[in-house]
Amino acid sequence: MKLQRKNRVRALAVGALAVSGALALTACGSDDTSGAGAGAAKPSNIKCEGKGKLLASGSSAQKNAMDVWVQAYSGACKGTEINYQPTGSGAGVTTFLQGQTAFAGSDSPLKPDEITKSKQVCKGGQAIDLPMVGGPVAIGYNVPGVDNLVLDAPTLAKIFDSKITKWNDPAIKKLNPGAKLPALKIQAFHRSDDSGTTDNFTKYLKGAAPGDWKHEPAKKWEGTGGQAASGSAGVSSQVKQTSGAISYFELSYATAGKIPTVKLNTGAKAPVDATVDNASKAISEATQAGKGNDLALKLNYTTKAEGAYPITLVTNEIACDKGNKPETLAATKSFLTYIASKDGQSALKQLGYAPLPPEIADKVRKTVTTLS
Repeated sequence: MKLQRKNRVRALAVGALAVSGALALTACGSDDTSGAGAGAAKPSNIKCEGKGKLLASGSSAQKNAMDVWVQAYSGACKGTEINYQPTGSGAGVTTFLQGQTAFAGSDSPLKPDEITKSKQVCKGGQAIDLPMVGGPVAIGYNVPGVDNLVLDAPTLAKIFDSKITKWNDPAIKKLNPGAKLPALKIQAFHRSDDSGTTDNFTKYLKGAAPGDWKHEPAKKWEGTGGQAASGSAGVSSQVKQTSGAISYFELSYATAGKIPTVKLNTGAKAPVDATVDNASKAISEATQAGKGNDLALKLNYTTKAEGAYPITLVTNEIACDKGNKPETLAATKSFLTYIASKDGQSALKQLGYAPLPPEIADKVRKTVTTLS
């Protein structure tokens, strides 16, 4: 399985390279596409600035995207080594606030107290959210004989709070009248680490089923019962190998593991699949919640628009607006500019992520240029 995953990432990286153009070292910093014949590879628009090692950590939701981005960028910028560790959003923000990394990945926007604390690291400035990766949080399941499953927010809330414990429960039967649901125990898995994915999933449960989900949304799991595993890779692996299992993780993990995903009954005319396009429809309803250069978004978890998948997340890269470390500033801006570019974003869809809406991506790129 590890070998297959490596091969898949390598293949996707090649695709990203193709999308970005020929990422030869000689093309670094070149925007000149004159003279390129029809079908010829265009020079890369990656501007390789800064050298050395760039340390970052955080969201495991964006790991598959980071793997491809890092390989593509490293293919162009030989003098820069980027080391991203998918430790989880909570751990990533903590490490950044300790001054140990150049940037962090978080599936939840910074909290006010985290912004205040960041001023100790960002001398003369503060940390800001830069939206970078969008996509659906899929509900993956492993129920023998069931390959088409519909659930709604109240039922999911009861499943993940240990109030529904069998797959042939009347509530599940009502949503799936034609399915042969077994009298199998439900094995609900949640994240053991502080996770922005958990935060977004529980925001959905709280927003769409407040009468059934009494816990406050948080990065730390607050539900009753269930079993825990570390990271998106951990919970998706448990679903893959455990009969009766169900959990939440990014669509890319479901795609890679060939794990079936739940269709959501949102109140729209038809149940909604967890797809990139359906997630994009929901993300397009987001509004900016941050102030100034903080581009944090507020998502609509209760949308009933046709074809809009409401369990979405947007992963932010966390960086200082001012006071970034001089030795890594140039490389940080160079890398963030690339991943927010049309080339970087266009590589996301094949990975199961939703590219940023153009107007948001444009704001991110402009903001990155102002980092100092």
